[in-house]
Amino acid sequence: MSTEHGRPGHTHRAGSHDFTMPRWPEAVDVFDTTLRDGEQSPGFSMHRAEKLQLARQLEALGVDVLEAGFPIASPGDLDSVRAVAAEITGCRVAALARARQDDVDAALRALEPAAKPRLHIFLATSDLHLKYKLRISRAEALNQIVSMIRYGCQHCEDVEFSAEDASRTDRDFLIEVLRAAAEAGANVINLPDTVGYTTPEEYGQIFRAARAALASHPEVVLSAHCHNDLGLAVANSLAAISAGARQVECTINGIGERAGNASLEEIVVALHVRQAHYSAATNISLEKIYSTSRMLSSVTGVSVPPNKAVVGANAFAHEAGIHQDGILKNPLTYEIIVPEKVGVSSRRLVLGKHSGRNALRSRLDELGYSITDEELADCYGLATAQADAAKQVTDRDLLSIIHSVRRNRSQAFADQASAAAAQ
Repeated sequence: MSTEHGRPGHTHRAGSHDFTMPRWPEAVDVFDTTLRDGEQSPGFSMHRAEKLQLARQLEALGVDVLEAGFPIASPGDLDSVRAVAAEITGCRVAALARARQDDVDAALRALEPAAKPRLHIFLATSDLHLKYKLRISRAEALNQIVSMIRYGCQHCEDVEFSAEDASRTDRDFLIEVLRAAAEAGANVINLPDTVGYTTPEEYGQIFRAARAALASHPEVVLSAHCHNDLGLAVANSLAAISAGARQVECTINGIGERAGNASLEEIVVALHVRQAHYSAATNISLEKIYSTSRMLSSVTGVSVPPNKAVVGANAFAHEAGIHQDGILKNPLTYEIIVPEKVGVSSRRLVLGKHSGRNALRSRLDELGYSITDEELADCYGLATAQADAAKQVTDRDLLSIIHSVRRNRSQAFADQASAAAAQ
């Protein structure tokens, strides 16, 4: 299979051993929809200044496409998209539109100042949506798709089409839609799992079928857009990449409708850590991930769960004594990426009832106290008792404990000396 760099993976024979040369990683574009799909979730609405602040951060993060909003939704949203389009020059700025001319015109107005505009047109294609939501036939849907893509291409060089609810669309009709969209001029075709229904195996099959159906259009980029209703958004996105998707749509902290979208930080870190497996890479600056996550939490007032992968408070925290001992000896024993790589300043060895002596000694050393084995034994007993009562042992607790131990030992030595003198 050829790669972006024209360096196919191939097998050599050396003596009696076969080995496969590693493939060069192919580029996967990151399409960030935090400001559009993410903002649609309850409690995450943002005003213009906040969108601009996050847009600048996303540009610095290295996203390839920044979806700024849905201009037809309101005059305020159109104004916000236009402001982002005027300011952001380092990546493409996208605006969403239904396959209706008034939607498309609103998106085009919002994108007028953009250095690198992308028009993103969508229409549902599943029979469920066609019958109950849109109340149109398959033929009418095809006509809308083709006419609006052609209209969009007359005004914007970069046009993406999304077949909403693609994962629940009849496969033969979906292929018909994809071919029609490509023929009409769409250069990116997105196959969303709109309600988080599919599985990695099924989603991969959809992309392989789509790639085969568009063999005569190798220039068309296939895109994945997954929701997390069954907790599979990231797994489905990675399956799509394995099956040929070269754009992935996602959000910071996985925010989005209902259970959220695929998490940008989880996808890009998975591609980084498992690059040999996926043979794919992104332009994301991993070191800016944590600060971007924190900025979004600050803007929206919604914190990520502590056990959230990559950016959660516990992602690089260790309490179990066995784990702490391994981390102190070699961090790779219990971490697959160093915290600094994603912008976290350092790992945390949390002192609790499960902690071990090595972690306790290490933290006291960091606080400036070099202790003897005897002092460690005393400190460990007091720290364990404190952890049972308060769940965690803070640095203030540790300082109190070491001072108490040393006072007690000094008093014990003094008592012993007095006893010896009295004899």
